[in-house]
Amino acid sequence: MSRCIYLRQSDGTLRQMVESTFAAEDLLQELLEKYPNLLAGDQIDGAASPRWLLVARELGVPDQENAPDRWSLDHLFLDQDGVPTLVEVKRSSDTRIRREVVGQMLDYAANAIIYWPPDHLRNRFVAKCEAIKKDAEEVVATFLGGEPDTAHNAVGRFWEQVKTNLQAGKIRLIFVADQIPSELRRIIEFLNTQMDPAEVLAIEVRQFVGGELQTLVPQVIGQTAAAEQKKGASSVRESWGPKTREVFLASAENQWKLRRDHLAALERLLEFSLKRADRIGWGNGKTPGFSPRFLNVARRSLYTVYADGNLYLNFAWLDQDEQELRFRQRLADQLQSIPTFAPKIKVALEGYARLTVDEWGPEADRLIGTLESLVGVSEKAAI
Repeated sequence: MSRCIYLRQSDGTLRQMVESTFAAEDLLQELLEKYPNLLAGDQIDGAASPRWLLVARELGVPDQENAPDRWSLDHLFLDQDGVPTLVEVKRSSDTRIRREVVGQMLDYAANAIIYWPPDHLRNRFVAKCEAIKKDAEEVVATFLGGEPDTAHNAVGRFWEQVKTNLQAGKIRLIFVADQIPSELRRIIEFLNTQMDPAEVLAIEVRQFVGGELQTLVPQVIGQTAAAEQKKGASSVRESWGPKTREVFLASAENQWKLRRDHLAALERLLEFSLKRADRIGWGNGKTPGFSPRFLNVARRSLYTVYADGNLYLNFAWLDQDEQELRFRQRLADQLQSIPTFAPKIKVALEGYARLTVDEWGPEADRLIGTLESLVGVSEKAAI
């Protein structure tokens, strides 16, 4: 029997949304291309949520040096740390999703690491941007949230990191389906425990349909406690929650040596977030960070703040429905009234605007006041 969820509409009535499989694999592939956030970066790594830059769909993979491509990978994404993320899509009705898809993905990964030329991914991305008449460097700079005057250097470092990660085998393998069968789930959990520095995950993207409405619900699979503990130890990563504010502020002061006025601004924004947000996600990395969620306006976090003082406005995450899109525009309109915010927001309305503590710190009170007026009052954050 199909599962149902219910959408409460503006007139107070409930719309029944019935779970439905995708009519074709290509439909799910197109959704990932258009809405990369369905890869659920916030579930993968808490406050250090991967953000996604699509390099190509149907990216060829050879099995020998200088040979024609033997296979075709469904999607290749990069995250903000330059980690290549290989994505293979299958419908649950495809019998290959049980075991064959695992061997297929491992073939892609093993051969891509060896036989993709050093600048292959960058060249493919540039070609894709040229085809749609966009400047590849500007697209990457906006994705990274870099400063206009240092964008060229930041983009260069990003592509160097991509090459370094690929050569070191630091990649991410993601299986995507409308339902992940139990056999594949067990294999992925096992591989994710054993493979290091590679990460192996699955994402279920369940579809609920009601009339002309469609709701998509992604869920990450494969992150067992054993896998997280093993990878955390080997890659010098630490889990910051539930250590909360003390660890965060101590890192800002002692590790990042923030000035007293910057520390004060950081603490004010943290206290506002703890008091007003419904949930706080604490990071899982060498730099502590937090991502608050205000569930009355959006399903995902409005912003992410790191102990080094960087603030990311997560506009790309505010796209789940018309209500979130309207809220995103209101948030952008009000924050653009702050002079140091305006240039960053203007070029990142559908992406991520990065503000250094030098930029947002002196305007912390105006920032908090704007957030207060937009999100309203909610229960104290669950930590």
